[in-house]
Amino acid sequence: MSGKIFILNGPNLNLLGTREPDIYGALTLDDLRQACERKAEALGFEAVFRQTNSEGELVGWIQESGTDGDALVLNAGAYTHTSVAILDALKATGVPVIEVHLSNVFAREQFRHNSYVSPAATGVICGLGGAGYELAIDAVAGILKKGE
Repeated sequence: MSGKIFILNGPNLNLLGTREPDIYGALTLDDLRQACERKAEALGFEAVFRQTNSEGELVGWIQESGTDGDALVLNAGAYTHTSVAILDALKATGVPVIEVHLSNVFAREQFRHNSYVSPAATGVICGLGGAGYELAIDAVAGILKKGE
């Protein structure tokens, strides 16, 4: 099995390691990228790991995951709770999508309990820190293997 898993990250995730470490921990975005690349490679996949603070750029990458990728792991950050444009892009991809969040969004502010990503997601992982990304990669690899 080989293919591409897009791992896309939304706003403020570039601040991991310094932003609210009591919520997000000491893990940096680069630490997360390296762990995702190792995990994907171990499963026979290429990881395409990106982060942006721009909603439009994120929408474009989501669309790209549907044309150039086999699966998508998405932490849309705050756009999770606000973006119909991201939901529409996800619905158009045709690839398995795992929504992931480092923190347990349901243990946080009420507005974080609503996700515009979830209706288009194959599955959701939250509250497990960086390990959630690795679980998401395992999940999409399993889904893709079943579809062979």
